[in-house]
Amino acid sequence: MIYVTPDIKISENEIKFRFIRASGPGGQNVNKVSTAVQLRFDVRNCPSFSDQVRYRLTRLGGRRVTEHGILIIEARRFRKQEGNRQDAIDRLIKLIQKASEKPKPRIKTKPSLTSRQRLLAAKKRRSRIKRMRRLVSTSED
Repeated sequence: MIYVTPDIKISENEIKFRFIRASGPGGQNVNKVSTAVQLRFDVRNCPSFSDQVRYRLTRLGGRRVTEHGILIIEARRFRKQEGNRQDAIDRLIKLIQKASEKPKPRIKTKPSLTSRQRLLAAKKRRSRIKRMRRLVSTSED
């Protein structure tokens, strides 16, 4: 059992691992040993998520979430399989923790009277500068 928050626990059998070959450093073993980890987690069918957490996690996952609601995290930072496995789990936990935080509601604000007056004064100054740049008509009427 993986404890993400006091309310959210994930069973280890909900997480599937697939080991793939990693690019990058590894010496002679780079083409022989599958050290990179692909973690798969079914967001839609996790029983410990509320609908809001599920929605936010899907949004935070972005392209990493498939159309079937499976979150895929690839970890290939370390040379050892176990290090990459732990890295993938840590990244999943951080993502779920971020999704479990309720976003602060936005409070609409209006610009103050003085800030509007300042804006209008700056626009008038700019308009005057541009007006002064215009060609002066030389025709005598």
